[in-house]
Amino acid sequence: MAHLSRGHYAPVDNCVEFKIDTELCVASLACVRVCPADAVAVEADTIRIVDESCTRCGICLPACPHDAILALGDLARATELALGGKAALILSVEAAAYFYPATPEQVVNACYAAGFRMVHRGVIGDELVAQEYLKLWGDEEWGTMIRSTCPVIVETVRKEYPELIPYLAPVQTPVAAEARYLKAMYGRSLPVAYAGVCLTEGGPDVDAAITFEELDTLLDKRRVRVSDQPNYFTRIPEERRRHWSTAGGLPLELLTQERQSSRRFRKVRGLGALKPIARAVVERIDLGFVDILPCEGCLDHPLLGPKDELFRRREIVHATEPPRAAAPVVEPEVARRVTVGAVFEVRRNGHAPAPEAVDEVLAAIGLAPNGRPWDCGACGYDTCRAFAEAAVQGRTTLRSCPPYLNRQTEQAQQQAAVDALTGLATYRVLRDRLGNEVARSKRSGEMFGMLFVDLDNFKQVNDRFGHEAGNEVLKSAAQELGVVVRSTDFAARYGGDEFVVLLVRTGVEGAVGVAEKVRARVEAMGRRLNYPDGLVTASVGVAAFDPAVPEQEDVLVVADRALYRAKAGGRNRVATGDN
Repeated sequence: MAHLSRGHYAPVDNCVEFKIDTELCVASLACVRVCPADAVAVEADTIRIVDESCTRCGICLPACPHDAILALGDLARATELALGGKAALILSVEAAAYFYPATPEQVVNACYAAGFRMVHRGVIGDELVAQEYLKLWGDEEWGTMIRSTCPVIVETVRKEYPELIPYLAPVQTPVAAEARYLKAMYGRSLPVAYAGVCLTEGGPDVDAAITFEELDTLLDKRRVRVSDQPNYFTRIPEERRRHWSTAGGLPLELLTQERQSSRRFRKVRGLGALKPIARAVVERIDLGFVDILPCEGCLDHPLLGPKDELFRRREIVHATEPPRAAAPVVEPEVARRVTVGAVFEVRRNGHAPAPEAVDEVLAAIGLAPNGRPWDCGACGYDTCRAFAEAAVQGRTTLRSCPPYLNRQTEQAQQQAAVDALTGLATYRVLRDRLGNEVARSKRSGEMFGMLFVDLDNFKQVNDRFGHEAGNEVLKSAAQELGVVVRSTDFAARYGGDEFVVLLVRTGVEGAVGVAEKVRARVEAMGRRLNYPDGLVTASVGVAAFDPAVPEQEDVLVVADRALYRAKAGGRNRVATGDN
């Protein structure tokens, strides 16, 4: 496969910037969902565009339901050039559709009145690029060649599909070619401004690039009204006719000779097509010339308006096109001094997220109940892995992931329900369970018992042997409770060195029997841990709830009062309440 090397494709110096108006943005994440470059960062309710990742495709503009995304060119520099009176303006042909019902003559006259020295229509750049494509088309050796005059395609290939870089046609964009042509004709010091929709086209040879909206603002600042201009050119117009090209730089000859589905020419639209193209070239499948654009040409660009007006815009622009020239419209001597070829270098960006870090984020999110990734799209990304990669690159945070937040909530609830030291339930869960058990007892007519357990002399254990020893006593006491209670019963740490046990379908006598087992096991546990006799013991207060007795006192209060009776009776004993 043969490739030409005629100069470098320089990084874009003057291009549009996409910014988010924070006053209008409501974090709907619509821009995140449609951005093909994952260039939108989400941090809680704050959305920002990552400039170094943005390919300036503009897809996010119509996607935002609140018009919170702004496309900003270098209006200040363009205004300065107009004031200087020496600059050339390359006015994209799409201006006819944007400024309609004003005529192209009125728009050009307004640009002259604003201070521009000359106004070109972008035709020369298309002609230079079309001539270069014709030279490449005559070379039979290439198997796959991808249209490279769209900077959005080029930047997407650079960032997402570097394996396609060798297959990019070595041709500059029409705006860059025209800017070089003008500087070759009038001198390198000629300032060049560009007004259009695809503001990444010009490269370093364009001194300022602005949108049509900004051009309208510039004219307004210069107190020039387009509608007040005459409907005829007030100066001899620059070349508007085409000979080889169509809009965008493709040769008319190529389009008329080849069917758009032939083996040597393929028309493809949409950035999503790059993935199958990349797979095809990796598998060494020759695709011929691939005419790929992110949309249906510049007239379909989001900056020009909604898609449903595309054919209306096409009709307007077509009606303003002059007849084709019978002979070439570029000056051969000047064209020979213009470098239209380009070389696309592979740049190492070093921004690939570390696989280990991505896996950590995925682990934090967890899997859905079916054992597969959630991939719910609620975060704005299609898959959990895409979200994790963006999170590692600092473009979003786990706070934007609903499954993660739900998991954190569940874990927090679980932590609040389980005492971290003993593994028993907490007081909050105890109150809920006690209320449910009272209701169940009233429905069934069955009693339930309540034990209030307090470790005797626990403060002495802490003071004499340290808090670690005290913690060990608490954990061991909880284990002893677990031995004597049934699976249907309920044990909780009430607080400090106090525990509560709820005994289902158990009266006072049965509860006293369980309480004696608890007391005896705690005493034996103290001896087993080699504490002095009588130091580690438990006092237990017993109460029971009888649904047959009306207007009962809170069973927990009764058990607590019984506990104090056991303490007052000399500790290490069981006492019953008076309920």
